Amino acid sequence: MDRAGDQTADTTRNAAGKTRVAASDTAITTKVKAGLVKEPNLDSLGIHVETEKGVVMLSGFVNSKDEADKAVKVAKGVDGVSSVKSAIKVK
Repeated sequence: MDRAGDQTADTTRNAAGKTRVAASDTAITTKVKAGLVKEPNLDSLGIHVETEKGVVMLSGFVNSKDEADKAVKVAKGVDGVSSVKSAIKVK
């Protein structure tokens, strides 16, 4: 009986941990998107942002390499981001 209770507690802890990661990933994505929108001379509407376990993935199209570099810089500046992967293409 005790073992079943221990397993349930472990499962609950694991689920809570995964929920926390998902929530923090969502918050990171939101902060990156907000940062991109605020950035002058950056067409942020063409950039798609995804976050998984603190890794931000940027994709989409921008007008110049400078804009792509700026997007990566903004993403790296957000709290909780462990790394940034960019698949942004220049139009």
